[in-house]
Amino acid sequence: MKAFGFLSFGHYGTGRGPGDPDAGAMLRDAVEIAQGADELGVNGAYVRVHHFARQAASPMPLLSAMAARTSRIEVGTGVIDMRYENPLYLAEEAGALDLLSGGRVALGVSRGSPEPALRGWEAFGYTGSTDPRGADLARDKFDTFLRAVAGERLVDADPAQFGPGTRLRVEPHSPGLTDRIWWGAGTRDTAAWAGQVGVNLMSSTLITEATGEAFGDLQREQIDRYREAFAAAGHARVPRVSVSRSVFPVVDGRDAMWLQMGREGRDQIGVIDGFTSTFGRTYVGEPDALIAELRADAAVQAADTLMLTIPSQLGVEPNLRILENVARHVAPALGWVPNTEGPVTGYPTV
Repeated sequence: MKAFGFLSFGHYGTGRGPGDPDAGAMLRDAVEIAQGADELGVNGAYVRVHHFARQAASPMPLLSAMAARTSRIEVGTGVIDMRYENPLYLAEEAGALDLLSGGRVALGVSRGSPEPALRGWEAFGYTGSTDPRGADLARDKFDTFLRAVAGERLVDADPAQFGPGTRLRVEPHSPGLTDRIWWGAGTRDTAAWAGQVGVNLMSSTLITEATGEAFGDLQREQIDRYREAFAAAGHARVPRVSVSRSVFPVVDGRDAMWLQMGREGRDQIGVIDGFTSTFGRTYVGEPDALIAELRADAAVQAADTLMLTIPSQLGVEPNLRILENVARHVAPALGWVPNTEGPVTGYPTV
């Protein structure tokens, strides 16, 4: 591990106070958390994207505000659900955000997780999927999105303006943005596919597989398959890999509230979206114990970036305390390099 950031689900409620912000308060808090994290040296500020739910949805306005209030921290998503997206419009927005932020975007996309709405992407106007989960729709759109971000000329120009045979690319184009696109993989097979395509890999706190292996070991196999496929495909650059964990250091009495969150202390098996899945445990404890446990987590050790899921609905101060405790008492022992040292780089595939 070289870097860590926070991942916010953006939960909100009716605005009755701490723990129940309304949508506006959630968005403003997210910007303040990003600003405080940037000052702490934290490497990334990432948001989840869900639709038809009281959670963060359209990410670009929020990420733009984060980028405007920070100077070093990476801003991104984990992940955008491609089933709901117009791939060319998303490429336009991503290009503009990357240019505004000075190349600090880490845009995670995928098929997305289960949504409250039944085939909700159809309500957005995207029909034709033959898969009940819309995976075929997401893959087709991702291919178009990636080509657009790379600057491929996808559309015929008006011959009256440009002459015959001219083709146009999506604008604005941000050179190098393709190197900052991530795929959120839920299985070992999709991780290998992401490696073949040549994008970065995001792996969450759940994997839609259950083999009996510990979550960290199963996720490490996912990462290994990804890197093997990336190298076999002949991609020249060094890719990035991130994993998500819930980590709550207990430094003094102010942190006692987190103890109840780690009562299980082990991975869980359940069913999500029809798949038997493995859910990663929550890490809660004194810093020395957390350091030992995270050093023993094979996936955390293999990834360059650790995303910490945070209870953003509790407000700015508790979340910045979590990040400060990790930065001061845990991350340095795991190899953390603060954002003051420059952009995060990945580990070589060979």
